[in-house]
This record gives sequence, structure tokens and C-alpha cells, in this order.
Amino acid sequence: MSNFLENSLQYIKGIGPKRAKLLAEELNILSVKDLIEYFPYKHEDRSTFYKINEIASSQAYIQTKGIITSMHTVGEGRKKRLVAELRDETGSLELVWFKGVSWQQKNLKLNKPYVVYGKPALFGSHYNIAHPEMELLTQTKKKMTGALQAYYNTTEKLKQHYVNSKILSDAIGGILQEHYKEIPETLPTYLLEKYRLMGRQQAIMNIHFPENIKKLNQATYRLKFEELFYIQLGILKDKFEQSQDTIGYPFPKVGNYLNDFYHNHLPFDLTNAQKRVLKEIRKDLGSGRQMNRLLQGDVGSGKTIVALLAMLIAADNGYQSCLMAPTEILATQHYEGLSEYLRETNINVALLTGSTKKKDRKVLHEKLQDGSIHILIGTHALLEDVVQFKNLGFTVIDEQHRFGVAQRSKLWNKNHRAPHVLVMSATPIPRTLAMTVYGDLDVSVIDELPPGRKPIETKHIFDKNRNKLYQFIQKEIEKGRQIYVVYPMIKESEKLDYENLESGFETLSKVFPAPKYQLTMVHGQMKAAEKETAMQEFVSGKSQILVATTVIEVGVNVPNASMMLIESADRFGLSQLHQLRGRVGRGSEQSYCILITSYKLSNDSRTRMETMVQTNDGFEIAEVDMKLRGPGDIHGTQQSGVPFNLKIAHLTKDTAIMQYVREIALKILSKDSELKLPENALIQKQLRLQKLQNVDWSMIS
Repeated sequence: MSNFLENSLQYIKGIGPKRAKLLAEELNILSVKDLIEYFPYKHEDRSTFYKINEIASSQAYIQTKGIITSMHTVGEGRKKRLVAELRDETGSLELVWFKGVSWQQKNLKLNKPYVVYGKPALFGSHYNIAHPEMELLTQTKKKMTGALQAYYNTTEKLKQHYVNSKILSDAIGGILQEHYKEIPETLPTYLLEKYRLMGRQQAIMNIHFPENIKKLNQATYRLKFEELFYIQLGILKDKFEQSQDTIGYPFPKVGNYLNDFYHNHLPFDLTNAQKRVLKEIRKDLGSGRQMNRLLQGDVGSGKTIVALLAMLIAADNGYQSCLMAPTEILATQHYEGLSEYLRETNINVALLTGSTKKKDRKVLHEKLQDGSIHILIGTHALLEDVVQFKNLGFTVIDEQHRFGVAQRSKLWNKNHRAPHVLVMSATPIPRTLAMTVYGDLDVSVIDELPPGRKPIETKHIFDKNRNKLYQFIQKEIEKGRQIYVVYPMIKESEKLDYENLESGFETLSKVFPAPKYQLTMVHGQMKAAEKETAMQEFVSGKSQILVATTVIEVGVNVPNASMMLIESADRFGLSQLHQLRGRVGRGSEQSYCILITSYKLSNDSRTRMETMVQTNDGFEIAEVDMKLRGPGDIHGTQQSGVPFNLKIAHLTKDTAIMQYVREIALKILSKDSELKLPENALIQKQLRLQKLQNVDWSMIS
């Protein structure tokens, strides 16, 4: 790579040391290369100039040119503003500045021709433009400009130091005018020719200063292609290497444990989707390679039974399994559920959590080491060094995004070989995101609910319509059903949320008074034992209404609960609303999810409510969620596991390109998995450079 591109920005005209420091802090732009790869977020057509008498206030933005004939300040202190008059042969308009008054006054030149761009507004009978973009006409002619003007995102802090879109555009223009030819190509000639891609020098030039709309589109496509191609190639190359290097335990046979359970103890028929996924898992387990598979499916789709059947195949081949869950409640629930399924079999299941007593642990460790425990279920406690298996061959991880790579590798270190891995996620992930975040995992999807399940009816109501709702709840309770009422709990306003929960509980206690009705409250500030007792009251059916915060999002399974009532539903993300809704509809009765909001809703909130009402499909919901919130927040946390920053491509909008480049990357690797052929030398070099830039491809084991 050319040395010039690695230079610091402080030596670039229009930047200097202070601005270079700010760009590094605010936008992580450190070098010349970073700046020319800081792509604009939009382009506006600047080919038309309006005469001043052609301006109308209905126009969004206009461009005009004229001479500054006068300027003066109005007001004092904070209310001080600068007003200048711009005149052409057809009339005049005012230019107004409320900020940076002294700086503008010092830099504006009287009786000189300017190009002016901004949004016109009508005051009385006169037009003005507040804080216009301005440039001397003589400067504009010298610089790189085009009909399509690029606009760059900046931050408030940068704007305060007068580093705006125009400053960035000028700096990039200066660099490209002198050093355009030093931009190296990053794709081999055969790819450029085969897929008719614009060269990189031309693409960088046309993304910042497009000759026309056609060239801009070609440049955008070329840069998105390159970015997504190298991401997919990195993920797939790792996957190729892993599948060749990581020898898995061979599970060649299906024996008595699976056959006995499947034919004599399975309480229901598997859906076609479950059968298909089980076939995919069996194929992996018999291949001699380590399985790394993501199992996706909505709450209630039957992921756990598929995992159990796979663990029975491990037992048939003489290996132990473990199932790791993110919380004690969920681990305990898995343990109770699997123990019930396996009650009449010879399979030994054990539970290990932080609460397991010392004397019980001693016995458990002995049984684990002599192999008499077939399946161990637990939380992070499974990772402790003291936990030693006789022969761990199969690992199930529930809700994968809660476990880090380092934690997972601890499990692998308990063995001579890496066990097979099945990752279960009830948070549906859009296909595009699964291809990137979980690119090195094979993906299986259970896209079918068990028969007899009625779709949950979802309704959005405004908080003034509660009386009708309370009557409906009474009818449900009379039928013997139970109700969840969930309040938001957001850390910044925990006190306020707690008050809302308390007052909501009081109101409901008046509407549904004791002794006829029993209400239970659960929230995050309660001690674990109190929470457990309160939950148990609801699970056992002693209380009909559970008033809670989102602590119930993951965990309890109460088939008798038929209604999920979500207060201030607009304060929840879509995936969280969908997870909460999945707590009901576990039985064969009709279930309901009621979203309560005030009338005042943002456009995004309205979209979330409409989406929830229209569909129960978790994958459809995940797509909308990603469009609204972006991929970085898909799980409701700021770490979705996206291991790279995209500079120009968009995971939601560019699905088609993503799939296209993935196929191209697969073709290249299937012919040349180590990228040793001379025509792939440039690809190998780029991939190495990309790895140096802290891109973490090794998301799983």
C-alpha cells in the first residue's frame, strides 16, 4: 500500500493537528486512507442554479449565486445574529447566521461573487436562508466539484469546531486531485472483468465526486461488492479450515437410548421441520467432523426436544452431553422438562448451578467422572475447572449470544477433542445477519409450530380503553386462565419504572380484589429466593395475575397462562415484545397479547405495534427490527456479535449482494481453499490485511 495513504491527517490542507485529533476521537478517522474510505451518506443534485426571483418557500433546498452587498449584526449576547444581503440581477435575499457570528463576519468578503446553498424561508415579503453553505465562485471553479454533491455525517462536537460536511469534502477533493493514482486495487483483474466491476481508483473518485448518476451507482456497487466479498471470504475460509482441522467424535450408530425414547416415550409426533433438522444434525454427527450448528426457532417450536434426541445419539455412542443455559431459572426449567421426558428411561440427567449444595456437588462430580451421568444441565457453573467429564462429546448452548468465545473454549478444553456444538436461539435472526454473525455455523431452522397450537391474537389498545380490557381479563380468569402483566424496566429510569410497577399493582389489586383474586409481583430488585417463591405461586396456579418486569422474558413456562398484557409497549424493542408474547400460547387454548400505549407514538413505535399485530413470524419481525434499530442492536443489547464495521454496505438493504458474493467466495475457495494460486495472490494479501484490522472472524469455538 502506498505510504502516502498511511499518513496522518494533520498535514492535509484544511485539517491540521487540532482537527486531525478531533476526527480521530469522534469518527475514528486516523489516516488519509481512513478519510478517503469515509463514504458519503447521500448525494444531492447541485447542477441547477436558481435566480433569486425564481425562489419559492416550498422548495426544500436551492442553489443560487450572487454578490454580498452588505452585512450587519442584530441584537446582543446570545441573541446576536449576522445578516448579509446577497444580490443578483433579479433581486436580493438575506443570509442569516445565529452561530459563529464573529467568524463569519471576519471571513465574508463584500462585493465578491458567492455560490450559496440552503433552505429558503419567507419572512414577510422577503426570502432568507439561515446558515447557508457558501463558497467564493472563484474557489468553486478551482476545486473538484460535480453536479452531484456528496454529504458526510459529522458529530455535534465536530460541527462546533467548524468541521462540517463541506470541510470533509474539500479535504477529500484535495487528496484525490493529487494522489488519485496511488489508490491500490484490491480485487484481482479476473474478478473485475468477470463481474464487470469498476476499478477501485475510479470507484473512490466517483463515490466522492460522481461524474453522473450512472457512475455513482457503479462506484457504490463496486465498493459494496468488495466490502461484503472480503467479509464472506474471511468467514468461509475459517469455516473451511475448521472443518478440515477439527476432527469430531464419530457418532456412527443410533442405538437403544434413542430408539426406546423415540418409539415408547416421546409424548407427541415431531413436526416435519423438527424431523428435517434432526436429519441435518445426524448427518453432521456421522461425518467425522466437529458439528457447529445454529438451531433457530420461535419460542415453543420444539428446539429442546430436537436437542434431547441429539444428546441421546451421543449416549448411544458412549458419550456424555451438557446443556448450558444463561440463567438458573432457565437451567432448572430445562432440567425439570428433560427429567420428565426421560422419567421412564435409563438416562441419568443432573443439574449444576451456583445454588447446588456442596455435598451434592461432590456426588455429582464423581458420577460425572465415572460416566454414569449422561446429560449435565447447568449455567456458567459448568465452566468451572473442577467440573470434569469422563467423555464430553456433545454440547448444547441455549441463547448463544449470552456466552463469550473465551467461556465456550473452556468447555472444549475439558476434552482431547472439541465436542459437537448445537447452539439454540429463540431470537430469530434475519438470514443476512445469520450469514455474517454466524457465518461459520451451519444454520437449521424450525419454521413450524407443533399441531394444535393456535396463533396468539395480538391487539394494540390505547391506555384510555382499560375498562373493556379489565372485563375481558375477568372472563379469562373465570375460565380458569392466568394473566401476565409486564411493565418496562429500563436502567436509566429504574426508580420511575418501579413506581409505575407499584402503582400498576395497586390499581390491579383494586380491580381484582382479594380473596376472589390472587395477584403476585416480581421485579429485578427482589432477592432471588423471593423472586423464586413469587414465580412458584404463579406457576402452581395459586395466583391468577403475575405483575412483573421483563424478568419473565426468559424462563417460566406456564401452559395455563393465556394473556400477556404489556404496559407502555412502545418502550420495548420488537424482538423483546416478540419474546414476551412467546410466554403465552403454550397450551391448546386461544391466547392473547395486548399492547398498551398512549396516543402519542413516534413513527418507529407505531411501526413496531403494527408489525406485532400483523404477524407472529419471528423472522419477519427480526427483519423489521433490524431495519428500525440496525444490526448492532438486534438482541436488545449493544453487542449483537457483529464483528466488523461496515463502511458502505448495509446488512438489511444489501441482502442480494451479500448472497451473490458469498456464492463467488465459495466458488473460489472450493477450487483454491488456501488461496495459493497466482491469480488469488491479491485476495490472499487483502484478507491478511483485513485480519490485522482486528476483525474477529472466530465467533464460535
